[in-house]
Amino acid sequence: MTRAFPIALVLCLPLLAAAQPAETATPPDLQDVDIVEHLGDTIPLDLTFRDEADRPVKLAELVKGDKPVILTLVYFNCPMLCNLVLNGLVGGLRELKWTPGKDFRIITVSIDHREKPDLAVQKKKSYLDQLERDGAGDGWHFLTGDRESIRALTDAVGFGFKYLPDRMEYAHGAAIFMLSPQGKLTRYLYGIQFTGKQLQLGLTEAGEGKIGNVIDRFLLRCYHYDPDSRKYGFYVWGVMRAGGLLTLLVVGIMLLVFWRRERRREFGAQPDPDATRASRPGGVG
Repeated sequence: MTRAFPIALVLCLPLLAAAQPAETATPPDLQDVDIVEHLGDTIPLDLTFRDEADRPVKLAELVKGDKPVILTLVYFNCPMLCNLVLNGLVGGLRELKWTPGKDFRIITVSIDHREKPDLAVQKKKSYLDQLERDGAGDGWHFLTGDRESIRALTDAVGFGFKYLPDRMEYAHGAAIFMLSPQGKLTRYLYGIQFTGKQLQLGLTEAGEGKIGNVIDRFLLRCYHYDPDSRKYGFYVWGVMRAGGLLTLLVVGIMLLVFWRRERRREFGAQPDPDATRASRPGGVG
């Protein structure tokens, strides 16, 4: 009886497995809309779009090699997700001490080739009104383009999307993308909410030391991007390394001050040769 039970259990396992509900398959609408990271790749800067003033503009005119860039891929008539992403971005920007145009740039590209600059200018005004930051309009660009340019950019980023005719909407993921001043993809930030700290760390990393101060770069050593949580997290080893460097710097300064003090003391203790000769008894030369 004791031996028969485990044998029977083993024989029943296939039946039990078959009775379990099958894993939920990816809905057809969400297939082929993954975001595949292309970290280290450079986006094609020769692509031409039209800005909100209906002027043709190459990406190379906006990614100039002097400032890091936040890239967003949305569409302006999106009923929900794109608005949530852009609202989340504005929320983080409001916490950030830096200003688009002055310290970094933002490029928002519509993935819908049917959308035109007249819609882009409306979206730009709406989000600049929310941001309430003087001068930000010079650094936040809303672009539209043809199907080929859009697809070339999204493929380079690894941003999957597709049109759903029955719903007249696009299926796509939610993320923003950090670019170096040369257009290299340095970080993907996922979701619909982005804190000022996330943006600060992402831009500092993308800026390759060209944005922020010593404290910002120090903080970047204390945080690292966790690919599992898809967020920047406190990095203990980074803190230890940064703390070690700081300790060495402090000790070095203390030793320098001590050495200079000792040198002064030694020179001050040496007798003056002229004073010594003057104090000796005179004689006939």
